[in-house]
Amino acid sequence: MTIEWATFVSELMTNPVLIVVTVLNIGVIIVNGATDAPNAIATVVSTRAMKPKAAIMMAAVCNFVGLFVVSLFTAAVAATIFNMVDFGGNSEQALIALMAAMVAIIVWGSVAWYFGIPTSQSHSLIAGLTGAAIALQGSFDAINWNEWVKVIYGILLSTLLGFFLGWLNAKVIGRLFQQADRRKAAAGFRWMQVISGAGVAFMHGAQDGQKFMSIFVLAITLAAGMEQTGAMVLPVWLMLLCALNMGVGTAVGGERIIKSVGMDMVKLEPFQGFAASLSTFVSLMLATFAGLPVSTTHTNTTAIMGVGAAKRKSAVKWGIAIDMVKTWVLTFPGCGLLGFVCARLFLVFF
Repeated sequence: MTIEWATFVSELMTNPVLIVVTVLNIGVIIVNGATDAPNAIATVVSTRAMKPKAAIMMAAVCNFVGLFVVSLFTAAVAATIFNMVDFGGNSEQALIALMAAMVAIIVWGSVAWYFGIPTSQSHSLIAGLTGAAIALQGSFDAINWNEWVKVIYGILLSTLLGFFLGWLNAKVIGRLFQQADRRKAAAGFRWMQVISGAGVAFMHGAQDGQKFMSIFVLAITLAAGMEQTGAMVLPVWLMLLCALNMGVGTAVGGERIIKSVGMDMVKLEPFQGFAASLSTFVSLMLATFAGLPVSTTHTNTTAIMGVGAAKRKSAVKWGIAIDMVKTWVLTFPGCGLLGFVCARLFLVFF
């Protein structure tokens, strides 16, 4: 199933709820660009390989390119999100419930951004959609567990693989270059870190961008009264629309999240920053092509923790890491409940 530009415009002209969902989804994409995307280049800034403004602009461009290029080859993550819950039944009510989910996601993400908390927009999206679908269907039958279980796999992959690769890369690189001239090695690793940071931003665009593109496809599907089944094809116009908005969000996002992740949790040397970014890039790439929705924030944070632990356990400020874990743990029930309540209210008043 593919959605043509003309079909999208036609549905917009006749369906006010679809207009609202479209605007809200664009808002979520921008919030994602402002909150999740800066994590891709947090270590680049913390090691002073790049200045914050230059790093943010690099991330904005790489997010755009990554979303567009990878989506030409695979839509696995988008398909997982699209099929994760069932909004079937009355198409009008389903679209209202989807609108409620978008409201819940934006509220949750905006509050986290205000307080500088590197929350996961990916997990917020999954939780909000799940809560709204349950509210619409009135039971947990709204959940497609075969697809939803991929969220669990994604959490395990981003946590365990991110930490392990961070620890392993830091150990191996430190051992290989322990006899090298410190100043020359640091200069070389700064350039390598810029490249790996760009790679992380590239994969973030691909991973998170597909999640929000699936919302567009889902909204148009419901608005047109089509069944939520069949293979999904991401149209090029949708890739460009989502990539542009994510890039804008990254460009205007600010430096709050960069400071929370890259600078407060652990002090990194250039080779350690490279090890962390490389670990995040590999983890995101594996997850994206496997169709596992993961959090860039989650993956990057555990990679940084692994790098810090390779140096010594006391090098990691575990209190900050624990606070982040608490935030992730709260996201699923918190944003899920918010999505459920919003959907119930919207179905009554709309």
